Amino acid sequence: MMNQALTPYEPLLLGILRIVAALVIFSYGTQKIIGFPASQAVPPTGSLPWIAGLFELVAGFLVLVGFQTRIAAFVLFGVMAFAYFLAHAPQGFYPAQNGGVPAILFCFVFLYLAAAGAGPVSLDAALRKT
Repeated sequence: MMNQALTPYEPLLLGILRIVAALVIFSYGTQKIIGFPASQAVPPTGSLPWIAGLFELVAGFLVLVGFQTRIAAFVLFGVMAFAYFLAHAPQGFYPAQNGGVPAILFCFVFLYLAAAGAGPVSLDAALRKT
């Protein structure tokens, strides 16, 4: 019964998932690159965290508006996987203890978006119609 009730909303919920995930990752990018929202430490230009922030900013915006979503989401999937294995996994095996839960969740959300696409409320969908 619940499947039947929610099935019509799948495309809309895909779009909501895409927008929310992209807004959060985009905000990480703005924090690292332009210091907004205010951050105690902005990474030095050209450093690995700064480069990750650049990917989060640019690819996050593309996913947010739904343009070239599959490619941008796949790039973010890689960035998040890299972040997990480089920064979190060396601190311990369990994500709840090594602080890697957000990285893992983002990793697999972006992998899903790379496979599923942007959904109907996106620039990709609008461009397909023309």
